[in-house]
Amino acid sequence: MKVYWHIPGFCSFFPVNSTLCRLMREEPYRFREGYCIGSVYGTFPGAIWNGGRAVFGTASKKDIRAILGVYNSMDVPVRFTWTNPLIEEKHVYDTYCNLIMDMASNGKNQVLVNSPALETYLRENYPGFAFISSTTKRILDGDGIKAELDRDYALVVLDYDLNHNEEVLKSLEPFAGRIEILTDEICYPECPKRKAHYADEGLRQLTFDRDQPFDCPNRRTAPAFAEAMKRPAFISKDDIASYTDRGFVNFKLVGRGLPVSLLIDSYVYYLAKEEEQNYVRKKLEAILRPR
Repeated sequence: MKVYWHIPGFCSFFPVNSTLCRLMREEPYRFREGYCIGSVYGTFPGAIWNGGRAVFGTASKKDIRAILGVYNSMDVPVRFTWTNPLIEEKHVYDTYCNLIMDMASNGKNQVLVNSPALETYLRENYPGFAFISSTTKRILDGDGIKAELDRDYALVVLDYDLNHNEEVLKSLEPFAGRIEILTDEICYPECPKRKAHYADEGLRQLTFDRDQPFDCPNRRTAPAFAEAMKRPAFISKDDIASYTDRGFVNFKLVGRGLPVSLLIDSYVYYLAKEEEQNYVRKKLEAILRPR
């Protein structure tokens, strides 16, 4: 049985992620049996459709082509986080975002969606992508998740507050192969500001405003994987089997907008065999050192 891990920052963490993908492809014996990279999610900087975490800047056509080529050559889908909840019809014709989609339109890649206007546009104009229902929708009940599953989404990402809700998980077992579970969310349980935070990030992305950070209580604690492990929604590496035994085989790791050290900690913890963790960590950290 294959277990698919969906990892963050295909562009912002490109050196680490491409190294991890190569290691898992070339030295699979260093990783847990059956584990593979299901996708690398994120955005190219400056794309107004992007949601979840605002990412500023821009990428050239050369860089876009190169990054897409590296992942796709290893059979790793690039998944675009087109989840900005504030996208309206007037935004769907954005030149830069459409350029990215045109360049990635090869039948190998994916999009996470939230805005109905953008999803309609993408389905009509880019039908070759796999469409995935985003956790940014903040659906907090089993019936809501089932309603998403009734549509033709390839996957539906579960809200982290449902990770250990046995009633919901049991009801989703018949659809387990189409459910993606976020294992290491750093946000607080039942965060009342989460949806407002997504809207704020979306507004910052649309207006290119990097100067007004959201007033989030989570900012009082430095983000670290050790902190994620203390959250009630956390799923340990030893508990993964209790999900895969029920048919849940898609798992997502956080990391966008977070320190690269957190990213590496999560990769080593979840993916590498115990006896190979030092080797994998050194390989991932080495790629970050100046040459």
